[in-house]
Amino acid sequence: MAKDTPPRWDRKMQQRLARGEAAALGELYDRFASLVHSQAHRMLDDESAADLVTREVFGYVWENPDAYDPKQGSMRSWVARLTHRQSVRRLRGTAPSAFAQGCEDGTDDDGGTGGAEEAVAREDLEERVRRATAAARADYIVASMPAPLRAALELAYIQRRDYRQTAADLGVTEDEARRRLRLGLQLLSTANTRPLEGSSPPGYGRAL
Repeated sequence: MAKDTPPRWDRKMQQRLARGEAAALGELYDRFASLVHSQAHRMLDDESAADLVTREVFGYVWENPDAYDPKQGSMRSWVARLTHRQSVRRLRGTAPSAFAQGCEDGTDDDGGTGGAEEAVAREDLEERVRRATAAARADYIVASMPAPLRAALELAYIQRRDYRQTAADLGVTEDEARRRLRLGLQLLSTANTRPLEGSSPPGYGRAL
């Protein structure tokens, strides 16, 4: 997947959406739908819910193109933030209309005054939200990485290749394979979660 799109593309896309160009929405969907769906699915662990969030996010973008501010970052990042917020609302069991009530996390609490059991349940839910957020952020970081770093991480953590096998598969030196993995892991560390479910790839240990 490509990295964040150039600001010029972002501004033009916003302008086209504001003019009501259906083709622009189709182009945006083709570019970002897989990102939105995978992020929502990672957070919600539910295919139907991820489908629903995907529709809600693109529906919101279509109806509110002016809500995007290019000065605040790329459209890709904006779409990812919308996905995160709507997925959190789904986890908390709030209504889909929450988008219209403002897109800030934490505005959907019902203000209940239940007892200790409710407090424990709320803490458990917030912990689930935190874990899902970290996991989704890790997915987003991996998807946004330069292709060489992403390929190295996928070989190491998904296909369980050691760094020698990774180097051979990528057609690079072992030192270069180590460098790519080290950089990829440094980027992933900003997600506050262990890389790709937390297990180390085989044959690495402290070699990185």
